[in-house]
Amino acid sequence: MDGWYVDDRCTNCDVARQFAPELIGEVDGKSRILRRPADEAENRRLHAAVFACQTRSIRPVTGRVDRSLDPFPLALDDGVLICGHNSTHTAGANAYLLLRPSGTRMMIDTPRWSRELAGRYTAGGPVTDVLLTHRDHAAHGRRYADHFGARLWIHEGDLDAAPDADRVIRGLEPVEIAEGVTVHPLPGHTRGSVLYLADDRYCFSGDSFYWSRTTGDLEVADSVTWHSIEELAASLARTADRLRFEWVLPGHGDRRRLPADEMSRRLRALTERARLLRPRPVDFTAVRW
Repeated sequence: MDGWYVDDRCTNCDVARQFAPELIGEVDGKSRILRRPADEAENRRLHAAVFACQTRSIRPVTGRVDRSLDPFPLALDDGVLICGHNSTHTAGANAYLLLRPSGTRMMIDTPRWSRELAGRYTAGGPVTDVLLTHRDHAAHGRRYADHFGARLWIHEGDLDAAPDADRVIRGLEPVEIAEGVTVHPLPGHTRGSVLYLADDRYCFSGDSFYWSRTTGDLEVADSVTWHSIEELAASLARTADRLRFEWVLPGHGDRRRLPADEMSRRLRALTERARLLRPRPVDFTAVRW
């Protein structure tokens, strides 16, 4: 439409629609261009979608994307950046950079690998840690950690996905891994799923829960649960009252900022809904983005 199209490699991962929902919509299980950008702000959002798309499926009919409009890493808030350049090896998961008061950074999950991108992610400060939320997002963890000279973290339940990790999270109790940063084991989506809570402000939830634009609420992807939906429900029940945050920043699904009290209320309500869920066959098309 109007000089842009989405090619047939689209996997309906929702990433592009998160950046430009007014310009890109879901039609018959794929992303489609709805209309051309109306102003420069919309053009910037469209290009964020272009450079985040894991399959590079959003293209101008000329075949040439203006690389000067690549916005990544892109600030979401004064303490967190989103990496963009999502990887097919992590099913298009979002990755983030958490900025610390010391001037250092922590990477949560990983974008696609390239030395040029790695240089961008350290342009504002060194990356000290690469924090994996679970096995599905481990693909480039070791490579980024080695390039940065950083520590690679994963939970013991998913250790076979990163057997050379430098730090192994064990058990079910929360652990402070750096000043202001706590890891909360949350088995369910996978056996070794965790979330990272930073400064009582940011919740990097991996694939344990996300913000759904369809329902306007926090949700779990019960149709894509590899380990146990009942265990995920138990993990939420054990953990929800320990969490206080404003931002939910998932691997898959949309991001959202709300007042901490409102987010706590919604997380408790999600915990109650999750108690009623039962196992079902894996069905990617059933995710309520």
